[in-house]
Amino acid sequence: MAQVQPPKESSGLSSCDAYFENVKSRKKLPQPLQETLTTAFARIPVSCFPQVPTGKVIEIQADTTVADAVKILSDCNILSAPVINPDAASSLNWRERYLGIIDYSAIILWVLESAELAAVALSASTATAVGLGAGAVGALGALAVGVTGPAAVAGLTVAAVGAAVAGGVAADQASGGDAPAAADNLGKEFYKVILQEEPIKSTAVKSIVKSYRWAPFIPVATDSSMLSVLLLLSKYRLRNVPVIEVGKPEIKNYITQSAIVGGLEGCKGRDWFDCITARPISDMGLPFMSPNEVISVQSDDLILEAFKRMRDNQVGGLAVVEGPGKQIVGNVSIRDIRHLLLKPELFSNFRQLTVKDFITTVVSTGQEVGRPTSPVTCKVDSTLGSVIQSLATKKVHRIYVVVDENEVIGVVTLRDVISCFIYEPPNFFDNYFGFSVKEMLNK
Repeated sequence: MAQVQPPKESSGLSSCDAYFENVKSRKKLPQPLQETLTTAFARIPVSCFPQVPTGKVIEIQADTTVADAVKILSDCNILSAPVINPDAASSLNWRERYLGIIDYSAIILWVLESAELAAVALSASTATAVGLGAGAVGALGALAVGVTGPAAVAGLTVAAVGAAVAGGVAADQASGGDAPAAADNLGKEFYKVILQEEPIKSTAVKSIVKSYRWAPFIPVATDSSMLSVLLLLSKYRLRNVPVIEVGKPEIKNYITQSAIVGGLEGCKGRDWFDCITARPISDMGLPFMSPNEVISVQSDDLILEAFKRMRDNQVGGLAVVEGPGKQIVGNVSIRDIRHLLLKPELFSNFRQLTVKDFITTVVSTGQEVGRPTSPVTCKVDSTLGSVIQSLATKKVHRIYVVVDENEVIGVVTLRDVISCFIYEPPNFFDNYFGFSVKEMLNK
C-alpha cells in the first residue's frame, strides 16, 4: 500500500485513479514495452499462479473470537484469511459462503476504537460526568462518551464499560477528557478491558469483519487473467485476491501482493525482466511521493500513537525516525498489533511503552524470528531488481528510500512495485469487473 496521504475530497475509485495516473506519468518505460507486458499478463490465466505454500487456503469461521483469530493468523504467519459464514458453509455461492476477509487492519481498527471507549469509562471522573454506570449498555451509552463509529452501532464495548466501572477499575484521569486522550493515559487496564471483560473477550470475527474492513472481498475465477489480479493488487489497493472455481465451494487459491512480488523475483534471468529491473527506481518514478508525504513516527512516541497513525492514514506500516532530520531507525507495521494482543505480559508498562521499546522487546524476546533488526532501505539510484529482491527475500512489505545520513525521503511498497509492470487498458475495468465490483471498491 502506497503511503501517500490521500486528499480529503478523494475516496474510493477516484483515489485509485489518481494514484495510477501518477504512476503512469512518472514511469519512463517505453510504451510499446508496457503494452507488451500488459498483453502478456492478460493472456495468463489465474489458474497458472502457484498455490499457497500449504496447498490449502487457511479460512476462519465467523464465530471465532477475535483473540483466537489473531492467534490463527500469527501461528500460520499470514496477514489475513477469508471468513466463512457457518450458516452457509455448504453453499456453492461465494457471496453466501464468505462474509469477507479478516486481517490485521480490521483488528487494529476495532482494538483502537474499543480502547478509546474503554479508556474514557476507566477514568472514574469521566465516567461519572457522562452518567455511565454498570447498567450502561447499547449504542446510547457509546454516544454518551462521544464514540459514533462502528463500535457504537454494534454495541461492542459499552457492556465492558459498565463492567469496568462497576468493578472499580480506574485509570488516571485523561487531561483532555476525550476518548483519544483517555486512551493515551490508559495503563495495564487496557488488557483487562479489551481482552478479559465481556463482551470484548468473546467478540466474534463476524461482528467486525464488515464494519472495520479496509477493502472489500472481491474474488476472481480460475479462468480470469492475471492482469485483473495485478490491477486489483496495485491500482485498486487490495492486499489479497481470493480465487474461486465456479460451482465449487472452497477458495482455490489466495493471491497476495507478497506472492506476486515473490513471483516477479522468480523471473530473474528472463530478458524482459532483467531489462526492466536493471533500471534505477528513479526511472520508474519511484518513490511515488514527495518527502513531506512520508508518514512516520518518532521513536519516543507511544506505540498506541503509531497504530493510530496507521489507522488514520490507512497505511500498513510506518518508518520509525529520530530527530528533525527524520533519520530512520526502525519500522513498525500493522501486524505488530498481534504482539500486544497475544503477549500482554511482555508489555505491562503499556502506558509508558514507546515505539522504540516495543520493537526492542519484540526482537529481544524472540517474538518474531527473522524480523530484520534494522530497517530495510535503498537509495534513489538502487535498481528495481535489488528492491524486488529485498522485498521478496526479507519478506517485508515496504522499503524506505533514504539519502545522506539515513534521512527518509520516500517509501516503496509492494503495491508500487506491481504497478511498475502494468497499465490498465482502455475500458478494462468495465469489461472485466463490472458495476457491482465498482460499487464495492467505491465504498
